[in-house]
Amino acid sequence: MRKKLLTTVLAAAVLASSLSACGKTDDATTEQATEATEVVTTEEASEGNAELSDEERAQEVADLIDAIYVQERTDETDELCAKAKAAWDALTDAQKDMVEGENADPDYFGRDTGDASKDDPLNDDGIGENEILVVSFGTSFNDSRVEDISGIEKAIADANPDWSVRRAFTAQIIINHVQARDEEKIDNVEQALDRAVDNGVKNLVVQPTHLMHGAEYDELTETLDKYADKFDSVTVAEPLLGEVGSDASVINEDKKAVAEAVVAAAVESAGFDSLEAAADDETAFVFMGHGTAHTAKVSYSQMATQMEELGYENVFIGTVEGEPEETACENVIEDVKAAGYKKVILRPLMVVAGDHANNDMAGDDEDSWKSMFEAADAFDSVDCQIEGLGRIEAVKDLYVAHTAAALENVKASSTDASVEAPEEATVLEDGEYQVKFTTDSSMFKINESLDDMGTLTVKDGKMTIHITLVSENIVNLFPGLAEDAQKDGATLLDPTKDEVKYDDGTTETVNGFDVPVPYLDKEFDLALIGTKGKWYDHKVIVKSPEE
Repeated sequence: MRKKLLTTVLAAAVLASSLSACGKTDDATTEQATEATEVVTTEEASEGNAELSDEERAQEVADLIDAIYVQERTDETDELCAKAKAAWDALTDAQKDMVEGENADPDYFGRDTGDASKDDPLNDDGIGENEILVVSFGTSFNDSRVEDISGIEKAIADANPDWSVRRAFTAQIIINHVQARDEEKIDNVEQALDRAVDNGVKNLVVQPTHLMHGAEYDELTETLDKYADKFDSVTVAEPLLGEVGSDASVINEDKKAVAEAVVAAAVESAGFDSLEAAADDETAFVFMGHGTAHTAKVSYSQMATQMEELGYENVFIGTVEGEPEETACENVIEDVKAAGYKKVILRPLMVVAGDHANNDMAGDDEDSWKSMFEAADAFDSVDCQIEGLGRIEAVKDLYVAHTAAALENVKASSTDASVEAPEEATVLEDGEYQVKFTTDSSMFKINESLDDMGTLTVKDGKMTIHITLVSENIVNLFPGLAEDAQKDGATLLDPTKDEVKYDDGTTETVNGFDVPVPYLDKEFDLALIGTKGKWYDHKVIVKSPEE
């Protein structure tokens, strides 16, 4: 009788089929994952293992791989990663070819993606009081991790020698893959934040390498909210493409910089002197992003608009997920055909050249973009450039600039917080004044269209400031501490609905608040609650009006 090394329950198969490298599970799913990946080891298992067939040995490895192909870290993760690698190493070449599971295949351990020893996971202690945490989705492709992610991290570190730079990945599936295959341990966001707390970090700046304010960015800020009271300041820098904007017509300087950088890199890699020369050669460039169902998917449409604004007629934007719809591969193929181009160069519009670039874009399967373009039978050639955005110098510079802007906010908050109350309080005559309103968090701020300014009203010696925020996500404020806001009888500040107009002419409805101001030029407590239903403490300062 076979004595199995790994016991899986039915939930394992159901769970594994629902998870992907870009997925996320809720708490209930996490419990299922823990139950479904329990490893049962006995002395009899070791003795019985010698009796297993080749297929059974391969299946054990597949089961172990599927057990760590999950988006939540558990107490068993380290052990499972080690056992999966040990079991794989014990297989013969013929047995390795038989490994197949819900997510497992021979490439999981067998594919050569470069030298992992060249990568620095940036998870050392001894951080100091000031930390820049660079947060990426991640990639299991070692060469891309070194060139793209490490390249960005190093650029930020070189520009900020007085700050410690550390790394976190949001994709636990990728973290587990790298750990199991290469024995390289990379922190997830919670681990990195716990490390920062344990090291006594006071000022934390988080630089996401995500392209946009999408689902990954939202999940990151939700996690940061849980740690907000553990640091003196937490500031989140802009993702690569900056603010999203309301529709496809909204572009900005960040999108322009990225468009110019990625096109220049693609043209150079293709051996053309210019984009125009490529067009004369009937060559089109197709940049493949990930795509998302999040409202931020409009960013891809905006990038297409940006290409048009720059006059890049032979440049097209697509996405793996086909979100938004016009970016689906079949639609992009039709657009390129209609434009009359006979040669196509595919390149990822992603920070890394990882699984999506190597498989979804350049793979040999019939559903890869390369295969689909070739199957269209409309092009003389279809070539791929497997290069991530992170290795482009201009892109690194943009991340460095975003980090610098976040650091300026930290310095400004520090300066404001250090201002002592004047010996005599500032006395203003009744009336309205435009004044600066600053907070201790980049997630709680005045709408960008107003340059940190609010309207201060003074009546009968009492001061109130009207602030207009960036969205409708903050639903109540409370003048005081979060714990007092939750007491019976607490008077909460309800929002107004403010319409803001941006420089490009677009408008948006956001929440505003009328906040009592106890004094000027000195911080005071102002708690908030968002759509998630949790209260948070914040410090704010209302500056005296400039004369």
